[in-house]
This record gives sequence, structure tokens and C-alpha cells, in this order.
Amino acid sequence: MNRKNSLQVVCFGEVLWDNFPSGKKPGGAVMNVAYHLKNLGVNSHLISRVGSDQNGTELMQVMKDSGVDTTFVQLDQVHKTSTVEVTTDQDNEVRYEIVKPVAWDYITFENPHIRLVAQADAIVYGSLSGRCETSRETLAQLLALASYKVMDVNLRAPDYEPEYIAALLHQTDLLKLNLEELTIISDWFSQDCQTETARIELLRNKFDIPEIVVTKGSKGASYYGDQTEHHWSAYAIQVADTVGSGDSFLAGLLAMKLSNEYINDTLDFAVGLSAFITTKAGACPPYKIADVNKFIRTYKKEWSVDRWPNPAL
Repeated sequence: MNRKNSLQVVCFGEVLWDNFPSGKKPGGAVMNVAYHLKNLGVNSHLISRVGSDQNGTELMQVMKDSGVDTTFVQLDQVHKTSTVEVTTDQDNEVRYEIVKPVAWDYITFENPHIRLVAQADAIVYGSLSGRCETSRETLAQLLALASYKVMDVNLRAPDYEPEYIAALLHQTDLLKLNLEELTIISDWFSQDCQTETARIELLRNKFDIPEIVVTKGSKGASYYGDQTEHHWSAYAIQVADTVGSGDSFLAGLLAMKLSNEYINDTLDFAVGLSAFITTKAGACPPYKIADVNKFIRTYKKEWSVDRWPNPAL
């Protein structure tokens, strides 16, 4: 990928500090997506909320310095800026402890949102962002205005309800989730699905979801569309940490897809960007597109599987 364009994407939801044993780093799924979209030449706009505290001041400065549009990030005089305690186990799997309630639980709808969302090419939102009623109601109003709705599943117990997740799925144009989340959600509606394809078909048929993308860590990613599926392998790399890898994948996917690139090229770039980010510390390391392109050329692989129509896996 090597272009700048006029694409506009709105990212709604959590902005926060990830507290690692080594120190704090800016994070939050949608903030990460907004950051990576901006780095890929897409105009990204955050709708979120921070507290009127030192963490909020520092987080706003970080976002501004990174080039992310913070025009629609609200200031909360009552609730604190969000923080998350992050730990990594021996298998490089990340564990999160998310404080509640925090400022982004209280994002309010504002009139400037109407034009912003209505004119955007897409809105990205996470399932976690609707855990409290105020932000949930705001998201509902924004989705009613959006032309292309991209849902990033983020199941963090106890902050999700099957009924609310189902309501979001009914409105989704593109769903992104990992294998564990796919299993959890599909099991809510049927105990008969034994394969990945069966679980995907269950969700696509039940909720009329046009596109689903499944991230699989070291096993790559898969895209499921209308009568087609594409599977892309991962890169063999040395992992620094996996924080934000799924968010960078989604940003890469959207930047390519909204530019009408072929799905194989789209998956290749998204998987490559995600792999590149996992070689760095933190979810939003500084980089340029040229760095990603060089990485992809270095680790380039040719293997992929494309199927038409869908067979059983």
C-alpha cells in the first residue's frame, strides 16, 4: 500500500491508557484503529470521551501528536480517563483488567456528529463501547446515520450481554472477530456448529451480515463474503507483544477494502501490517507505510487458499 486518499472513517468508543509492567501506553481498540488508519493515509475521526485529569490531558496530547482528529473527543468533568491493567502470559496471550465506570462510558450525542457520520465512508465501533447506557444510546443514533457499519467484537467479561451483541450484529455490514469470540457468540444461538464455516454461516444467515473476517493469530485470517471465502496465512516472526495486533489488522483491511482493492491483496496487507505491529512494543508504535511495505517484502509469502463457493472446512 502506498497512497493517500480522501477516505473518511469515524471510530467510536474507548480511548485509554494501557498500564504495562514497563509503563503506560495509549490504547483502546477504536483509538488504535484510528491511529493506524491515519498512518495509512485515511482521515480518521474519533468520537470518544476523556476525563478532566492528568491522564486525559496526556492522552489528548498523544492523539493530537499522532495526527488523529480529536475534534469530537469530549471532556468529562466527573468521570476519570480510562485505564487498563495489561499483563502477558508465557504464551504471549494478553490479559486485560478494565476499570469501570470511566469517561468513555458517557459519550453523548452532539449535532456535529450527524454530518460527520452521514458523510463518512464507514463507522468503526466495538462491542465494548456500549457497556453503559449513555454511550450505548449514542452509538445507536450514530449507526442510524452510517452508510457502512464495521463492528469489532471485544468480549471482556463481565462487560457484555448476548442480547446487546445480537442487536449490534443485526446492524453490521462487516464483522471482525477472533476464533474464540466466534465460538462464544455462535454457541449462544446453536450448539450444533462444529466447524468454523458452520459458525460463520450461522451468524451470516441469522443476522444477515454481508461480510465476516476472523483473525487467528499465528494461523492468519479468513474472510467470508457472499458465496466466497479467502484464507490467508500468518507471517513467521518474532513476537514482541500482541497488544493491538487485531486493531492494526482491521485498519489495514479497511484502508484497502474502502479503496476497492482485491480481497487477496487486502488480506495480505492486513495480515502483514498486523505482523509488523506485533514485532513492536505497544499497540500504536510510530511507523510509516514504507516501513510496512519493506517488512512485507522481507517476509513475503505466496501461500493462500481461496474457495468459491463455500465448502465445509
